[in-house]
Amino acid sequence: MDPDAPPQPHDWPSIWRWVLGFLIVGACWGFTTPFMRRAAVERDKKPQPPRPYLTDPNVSWLKKKFWGIVYAVFDLLRNPSYAVPLLLNVTGSVWFFLLIGQAELSLTVPITNSLAFLFTVLGEWWAEGKTISRDTWIGMALVLGGIALCVQSKTAS
Repeated sequence: MDPDAPPQPHDWPSIWRWVLGFLIVGACWGFTTPFMRRAAVERDKKPQPPRPYLTDPNVSWLKKKFWGIVYAVFDLLRNPSYAVPLLLNVTGSVWFFLLIGQAELSLTVPITNSLAFLFTVLGEWWAEGKTISRDTWIGMALVLGGIALCVQSKTAS
């Protein structure tokens, strides 16, 4: 295979594979965020079991902060309503790094972040019942238009 030869169409990754990859990353990052937020808020509303390191006046401030973080992480991770969206969110990061190696960086980053925004709006609607205002719909359409312009500018050159 000649390294100076132009790439043939069958050598190029399928555009549909990229689109699917962008959508997966955007959905994993954006759609899961409202669900994780809701689970964290619900966790804070529930009474927590007594934590000796947090209430003992003889424990240093640094130890209290450390154990407070450890307990918060442990409580959230053992809660499926938080752990499952977190696992999907991290999976999106793995997909993102796989895309970075294949797709053009100047397209991958803005497209995935823009799609994450769009999926966050949809996730808030689904998880929290928030209504999507007219201005938000307009903003989402403009974001999609911006993605289309980015893609078009890269394919035109």
